Amino acid sequence: MIVVCPACSAKNRVPEDKLTAHPTCGQCHQALIPLAPIDLNEQNFSQFIQHSDLPILIDLWAEWCGPCKMMAPHFAQVAAQYPQVIFAKINTEENPRLSSAFNVRSIPTLVLMNKTTEIARISGALRSTELKQWLDQHLTSNP
Repeated sequence: MIVVCPACSAKNRVPEDKLTAHPTCGQCHQALIPLAPIDLNEQNFSQFIQHSDLPILIDLWAEWCGPCKMMAPHFAQVAAQYPQVIFAKINTEENPRLSSAFNVRSIPTLVLMNKTTEIARISGALRSTELKQWLDQHLTSNP
């Protein structure tokens, strides 16, 4: 599998059975799959989406959004439990082109991607248990 490094954007080949062994980047030696959300923006988004073989769960949010702030700790908690998924956050205010490309109508909006294909989408704040249930449902139906 190809995994894009969140620190330096280098592409790394990782055997699927080693994904849970905390692989590090061959270039910068940082964690390839941090068990916390990463920040995506208009500069690094394409590299992640086009080249990562892992599914990417994107939280589209804004600083002024109360429900977004309420969901943030739940999103981070679930990220630590899914080493086979990249959890990412996109600030819609700082990245208006991405917000527009995703056709965001309300926030928070979660989008599950497999490369450039949108697998699932849900709007509204979710608690950890709801997020895990939603994610499990879509990971199982779209391996």
